[in-house]
Amino acid sequence: MATMKTGVMVCDAMTRQPLCVPPQTTIAECAAIMKEENVGSLLIKDGAKLLGILTEQDIVRKAVAQSKKPAELSAADIMEKELVTMTGSEDILDALALMSEHDIRHLPIVNNGELAGFLTMKDVLRIEPELFDLLVDRLDVREEESKLARLTQEEGVCQQCGEYAKHLHPLEGTLVCSPCSK
Repeated sequence: MATMKTGVMVCDAMTRQPLCVPPQTTIAECAAIMKEENVGSLLIKDGAKLLGILTEQDIVRKAVAQSKKPAELSAADIMEKELVTMTGSEDILDALALMSEHDIRHLPIVNNGELAGFLTMKDVLRIEPELFDLLVDRLDVREEESKLARLTQEEGVCQQCGEYAKHLHPLEGTLVCSPCSK
């Protein structure tokens, strides 16, 4: 089955001069830069070499939520080093599919081993707003799966047999007791 294309290339939507900081930049400094520039992520570079990405989520989950001091941590300490990248010559829909597949909202664009730009979900939606519905559908599915996963260990009434159970498990969009889940 052929993949639908938009005709808009990644290089047409990406930010050509993304914000980059060196790896020794403190998390407090990174947060200040993000606030000042109104962005949700920074690329971490050492000279010309792309090392990683630091997002607001990284700061919250890997520093603040763990009671670490942002002024004492560097970007290198918590940045994501396993980068998913793409070239600028691909269709924007391919970028969206790659971002969705890896559950990311930021995509470094690399050509011939060099950082060429940066594509964010906002960039995609600014260029191709009709992709918003596709994105919302995928997020809705992911949110429902997440809600069911959180409910897995909760107690309540089995939606199949009607009996009270200490542990309910998701089954085809419902929550059921252990005997009914088999």
